[in-house]
Amino acid sequence: MTTIPSETVAVQLGTRTYSIEVGSSLIGAPSTYQALPRGSGAVVVTNATVGALYAEQLAAALRTRYAQVETILVADGEAFKNWQSLQAIVDALVVARADRSTTVFALGGGVVGDLAGFAAACFMRGVPYVQVPTTLLAQVDSSVGGKTGINHAEGKNLIGAFHQPIAVVADVDVLATLPPRELVAGLAEVIKYGAIADDAFLAWIEANLSALLAGERAALAYAVLRSCQIKASVVAADERESGPRATLNFGHTFAHAIETGTGHGTWLHGEAVGCGMAMAADLSVRLGLIGPAHAERIAALISAAGLPLRAPDLGVERYLELMRMDKKAAAGELRFVVLEGPGRAALRPVDARTVIPTIRAFVSERRASAS
Repeated sequence: MTTIPSETVAVQLGTRTYSIEVGSSLIGAPSTYQALPRGSGAVVVTNATVGALYAEQLAAALRTRYAQVETILVADGEAFKNWQSLQAIVDALVVARADRSTTVFALGGGVVGDLAGFAAACFMRGVPYVQVPTTLLAQVDSSVGGKTGINHAEGKNLIGAFHQPIAVVADVDVLATLPPRELVAGLAEVIKYGAIADDAFLAWIEANLSALLAGERAALAYAVLRSCQIKASVVAADERESGPRATLNFGHTFAHAIETGTGHGTWLHGEAVGCGMAMAADLSVRLGLIGPAHAERIAALISAAGLPLRAPDLGVERYLELMRMDKKAAAGELRFVVLEGPGRAALRPVDARTVIPTIRAFVSERRASAS
């Protein structure tokens, strides 16, 4: 198998600057980890599915640098991104006699990354951690930027902390073992970057969608690299999401309502984001910010990628209730990331009366055939 040359993206955060390495044959290579601090040991947090595939490769590479390497297994799935799983990781760190120089390695998708990162943020008031994402969605989005956390029954990611990793290792080889549904879900976040920040990248996705869906490594490597470049620049400018970083949540206000309203794990996060982006584009039209043709372009790409365009019928009032719990809401006022043009997005307050027609349009039978 041909090796994909590694490329590095720096997340510029002063003394906390770190690198995202994108390439192939990275997880099991000792050289991948040689620049990391040695510390007293390493702890790999993963789940049974990913662990069976890659945990020993990673642990073997880490043993060339760390005297002690432990593995902690957590339950698999969004439904387990909760207090109980967080407690289990912390308990295991205590049993392993981890200390402030122990490095935590998050080996898995977004759930593992968020849980391990939050545990690293909390344990002894913060220990270093490394993201080793194994899903497309995690490689392009959740592993970068330092957002960690768990879900609450009334909202996704309501409990958490900003805790930046010291490195991200995005090995595109692992994407070959992804179930097709997971690969498609990850494409939602890739599409998001083109929609909000780089119309030329959006056009590249449209032109290369077949290669991406087929899992062609070169196409996936470029998609990961460009997505990480965009996110790194946004995070460097606004680490704590007080301004421009909010645009990375395009489609997410609708998506989080879908995920919470249907029970965490029923919809994959990327599936909800795909539908949510189409809804947000529709809302942008209703606000007079973009024309219908651009919204249809976004929706057509989402549909061609195999993502849903029909939203679950939770009821209008339940949607509004859930969206008012969204972290972007302020004093009960709904705020959405909307498109202002190709490759341009902004966070805006939106009256509920304007949002309701979008909700009704996407839960109608009219959308069933489009999806």
